[in-house]
Amino acid sequence: MASRPVSPRAEKAPPVLTGDPPAGSPWRLTDPRTGGARGTMRAADGPDVAAAVRTAREAARGWGGLSGGERSRRLSRLADLMEREAPAYLAAELAGTGKPPSEAATEVAASIDVLRFYAGALRTGTSPAAGELIPGHESWVRWEPLGVVAAIVPWNYPLLMAAWRIGPALAAGNAVILKPAATTPDSGLLLARDAGQELGPGVLQTLVGGRATGRTLTAGPVDAVAFTGSPAAGLDVLGRAGTRRVSLELGGNSPVIVLPDAPADACRALMGACTYNAGQSCAAPARVITLRENHDAVVAGLVEAMESRPAGRAFGPLNNAEQAARYDTLLRSSAASVRRSGPMDVTEEERGGYWRPATVLAGLPEDDPAVREEVFGPLLTVQVAADPHDALRLAGSVPQALAASVWSRDLARALPLAQALDAGEVWVNCHLAQTAELPHGGRRGSGHGTDLSVLALTEYQRPKTVTVRTGPGL
Repeated sequence: MASRPVSPRAEKAPPVLTGDPPAGSPWRLTDPRTGGARGTMRAADGPDVAAAVRTAREAARGWGGLSGGERSRRLSRLADLMEREAPAYLAAELAGTGKPPSEAATEVAASIDVLRFYAGALRTGTSPAAGELIPGHESWVRWEPLGVVAAIVPWNYPLLMAAWRIGPALAAGNAVILKPAATTPDSGLLLARDAGQELGPGVLQTLVGGRATGRTLTAGPVDAVAFTGSPAAGLDVLGRAGTRRVSLELGGNSPVIVLPDAPADACRALMGACTYNAGQSCAAPARVITLRENHDAVVAGLVEAMESRPAGRAFGPLNNAEQAARYDTLLRSSAASVRRSGPMDVTEEERGGYWRPATVLAGLPEDDPAVREEVFGPLLTVQVAADPHDALRLAGSVPQALAASVWSRDLARALPLAQALDAGEVWVNCHLAQTAELPHGGRRGSGHGTDLSVLALTEYQRPKTVTVRTGPGL
């Protein structure tokens, strides 16, 4: 069940979306490149959510009862259909995010790849070995679907984050109700349409709306919640979900340890990763940590790399007015003694959009807001460590622990640092290098649970042990 668009001929035009749409209310969608209205939607309310859950409950029985081979074939057909409809998905992603077409096209292709991966992964099996583990008994473990999964995903990668969540959930045999962010519902609605054709009615539904819709869905009679978003919203999800299964990814603020012998392309690569998607990536590099001897050279290298990445041509805008205001507030509150901002290259029509230039901040105290909080924008802070041990301390000094990277040509020096970093994903001499085969997940304030890889399948399954007495007396 998809939320209903609202006719532009409605008697009273709804307000432009600047915050959170109330459940059941219409609101206007905004083009982040221009700040102008681009369409109108209606937020799902309590009856919409209840109807979607009833439909999903019925669909889950049929979908979960299919053989793994049949679910695999249907997921593969959905991926094939998405590939044929790639121009429509690309247009939907561009409308909601304002990304450069090259970024959006890469993410559409990656989303299709994730679904294809899980179409195969569901047939691999992850159970412990069966056998006579107890004398006179045969035992085995069945992995069974949870039932109905609510997947709530953010606006930074609308289609890709949806694929990360629905791929393993569907592969495991669950029905899924997807709630995309209020500002980016477009590709989620397309996904539900195509899934209805290839997977079956009700197996994947999309409900659009804001926080009120998400809260109603989370508190409803679903069996599990997969949530990607802010720490505050994640805590709210936990409170509403109670004892039900919850998988949380709550952001990053990733540290980057750059040693004096870092590869020559380190600053260019870090600035590229920092400005990809305007820095709106949970795993994006955020906090560069150097030693005293290479601090000034790293700041100069980042500033030089920044000059060749103008906002508007090299990367897109922030997603919405709320995020732009938060970003501006964090930069204003920073006590950094060094501030450098990159160029802008936007058209006259785009001057009302949510564009922000790449920025480098240095000379910051350890408790600076730009260091402590996940900025979620095209910003890099640079801090000085006394030695590699102190660099590890600074890296772990914030609540988040999602991703990190180490840059050094001496792998005998870099690998122990990578091993010591408290993060769910660590790169050496690269950043944001990800694939469907490798797990991604956070620790501490970044949440818990696993996205990607075969390990994510168990997020959406529950084990059942079956033991049969085979000994004398039967």
